[in-house]
Order: sequence, then structure tokens, then C-alpha cells
Amino acid sequence: MNNEKKVIDSKVNRFDRILKERDVFAIAFGAMIGWGWVVLVGSWVNSAGSLGAMISFLIAACMIIFEGLVYAELTSAMPFTGGEQQFSMRAMGKTGSFICTWGIILSYIGVVAFEACALPSVLQYIFPHMMKGYMYTIAGFDVHASWVAVGSASALIITVLNIRGVEAVAKVQNMLTYIIALIGVALIALSVAKGNVNNMNPLFEDGYKGILSVTVMTPFMFLGFDVIPQAAEEIKVPLKKIGRVMIFSIAMAAIWYVAIIFAVSMAMNADEMLSAQLVTADAMKKLCNNQKLAADVVIIGGVAGILSSWNSFFIGGSRAIFALSEIKLIPEAFSKLHKKYKTPYVSIIFVGVLSMIAPFFGKQMLTWLTNVGSFGAVLAYFFVALSFILLRKNEPEMKRPYRVRFPRLVGTMAFILTACMLVLYIPGLPSGFSKEELIIAVTWILLGVLCYVFSISSWKKKGYSDEVLFGDIPYYKRKKK
Repeated sequence: MNNEKKVIDSKVNRFDRILKERDVFAIAFGAMIGWGWVVLVGSWVNSAGSLGAMISFLIAACMIIFEGLVYAELTSAMPFTGGEQQFSMRAMGKTGSFICTWGIILSYIGVVAFEACALPSVLQYIFPHMMKGYMYTIAGFDVHASWVAVGSASALIITVLNIRGVEAVAKVQNMLTYIIALIGVALIALSVAKGNVNNMNPLFEDGYKGILSVTVMTPFMFLGFDVIPQAAEEIKVPLKKIGRVMIFSIAMAAIWYVAIIFAVSMAMNADEMLSAQLVTADAMKKLCNNQKLAADVVIIGGVAGILSSWNSFFIGGSRAIFALSEIKLIPEAFSKLHKKYKTPYVSIIFVGVLSMIAPFFGKQMLTWLTNVGSFGAVLAYFFVALSFILLRKNEPEMKRPYRVRFPRLVGTMAFILTACMLVLYIPGLPSGFSKEELIIAVTWILLGVLCYVFSISSWKKKGYSDEVLFGDIPYYKRKKK
């Protein structure tokens, strides 16, 4: 019977291997930086204090570094599109794989939608009178047709660019990363030269509660290194080097965020931050004798950050959706590849449509998406850490071009830190979900349950078993025994 043949196709030559080492770094670093360093620094400092905010990012960096080491080894061992889906499927089977991948898709879509809302806020700073065509009010923010048009039209352009392939994306990504780096370095240098250390007071705000309130947001800011395994089949870099690039990108992102918080805190006091529209841009303006051009330069860096992050997470989100579709856990249409460009165009269009919808919910959506997206990322990281531990135990002979030193320590720390981070999202805690965030998270979980149940039911009707679908994957070999 035809049902007895494997339905998982060969993974050979599905994608073009185009991405070089600098492209991989630009995609990861650009994804992690994004727009948050321009629009959110003020809220971090006001919530936790200047030093408290920096500590929050260092705490997150510790978790992300351990997680990055886990990803580095697993990516070198399983260099296939899907990343988390591949790792968790081999270690835990279909259920663990679905939960893990569904979580990372939530985080990626969260970022993509975040950037669609962030771009109009940038242009509003430069063109304060652009808000035309009042539509309605959400969470105190007046949504205008011009706001929606800018965000949705930009999302359409990014969608088309991604359908055309990663080569076009990589060229844009490299240029954007250079722009961000130059502007950030200029801000840091000026703050050291002209800033005032007294502006950093208070160093701490609201004690440990303030630090935790910022810490729960930070995984969202570090999202991006995990895009690398999603595009593993499109990377033209030795497997051992992929891991090193990943760790380097995380370290550079951590340094970047701490340095930007320091620079802004040196430039502006707490009262000035509260009254600022875009804190980082206003900080540069103050350091340059209130020259508006200086603020506009930072805005350009912000636009570059938005576009770089947008590009990266279109790659990550669409490939993660492609991977779930390929194993029949969501509709098979999502695994279709474009005949000319060899890109998962249906998945890309899906992500693009969600991105186009986000601006209709206004500016407050930025905060909601940050926290919910962080939860999705940490959930995926937890399952990847668990996969690492299980595969080290059950498949010690697996070929691992990049091998982590002290694997027990690294795996255990990644597992514990991500588990602790998950607890922080529980509603009722100082760092827990708000009502709106809980609604978004629960809706996504319920949608996932429906997709999973429907897919399993479809398998059974067609006469498929787990062994038929995944029998060549070590987890199912162990299960059968």
C-alpha cells in the first residue's frame, strides 16, 4: 500500500545554500537588535532603574548564552530547516515537537507583528502630523488610517522581498546591520564624552520586582539567534562554524543592549525620560546640543533595526511553519516551495498577512506582543534544552560537529533557567501576563490544540501510524523497542 511508504521527503537540495558567515551573523544580530533599543529603553529604566535594567539584560543573557550553546550543538548535528522542530522531534516525538515549534512560531509572528506596529511610530516621530483618518481607539491609543496604511503596506513589501529568496534578504540585512552598528557606537561614544553619571539615579527602581518586570521582556529582545537553525539548509558555512557564529551574535547583542541602556542613562535623567517620546532618539538629540538632525539619525538606525528584524523573523517564522507542515501537523499547503525562488511562499504569505493585520490594533499592541512573544520563545527554549539533555543521554554516538564542553552543566542550566523564566509569566505575579496578553496566549494555545487534534484525526482516517510517518526517526525506534 502507498500508505506504507514514508511521507517525509528527502531533505536534499530543497533550498539553495546561499548564506555566508557574515550573512548568518547579520541575520542573527539584526534580528536581536530590532527596534526595541530605540523605543523601549525608557520604560526599562523607569521600571527597574538604570543599573537594574542592565542587570535584567545580564540575567537574560546568562540564560540565552546557555541556550545558545545548546542550539549550537543541535544545529550542527541536525542542519535541517525547522531548527526546534527537528531537535524536539528526534528527542521527544510529535507531541513535544509540536508544542516546541508552536511556541517559537508565536514568538516569531509576535516580532513580525511588532515591527509592523513599530514602523508607523517611527514615522510619527519624524512627521508628527501624519496621523490622518481617525478610525477608533484601542487601549487609549487613537488608531488612524495613515498609521494602518504605513504598517500594512510595509508588511506587504517585506513579504514580497522574502518570497524572492534569502539572497536578496541577506544583501539588505548586511547593509542594515552596518547602519545600526555605526549609529549605536556614535551614541555610546557621545554619552561617555558628554553624559553625566548623576543622571543614572536612581540605580534601582522598585527593587527585585522592577528587575523581574524587565527581565520577563528580555527574551523577546534576544530572539534572533534561533533564526539560524530555521534556515540551516540555506547556510553555506561549515557546521562547526555555525555554532560559533551563533554564540558570538548573542554575546554582541547582550553587550549592545547593556551599552545602550548605559548611554541613555548617562544622557538623560528619569524625569526627562518620562517626558520623552522616543527616549534613545531624544538622548542623542540632547547630547548633540538639541539638534533635531541628531535624533533623526537615531530614527534612521531604528528604521534599519525594524527592517533587519522584520527580515530575519520572516525567515524564521516561515521556515518553522514549513517544518510543522512537512510533518503533517498543520495543513500541507504550508510546505509548498516556490518553483523559481525555492522559498516556502505559502508560509511567508501567512506570516505576511498576520503582519498586515497587526497595525489595526494600534500602538499598545507593541507591549502585548513583547510579553506574549517572550513567553513563546521561552517555552520553545525549555523544550530545546530538554531535547539536548535527552539526546545526549539516548544518542551519545550522534555526530556533533560542534560539541559543547561540560554538556551536563550546560543542558541543566539551560533547562532550569528557562523553567524559572516560564514561571514568571503566571498571571498574578508582578511580572505575570495582563488580561490582554493572557487572551492572546490562550487563543494561540487553543488554535494549536485544534490544529494538532485535527491533524492526528486526519492521519487515522488515512490509515497512517506514527511508525509510518516517523519510523526512521530515532525517537520512534526507541519507542518501538
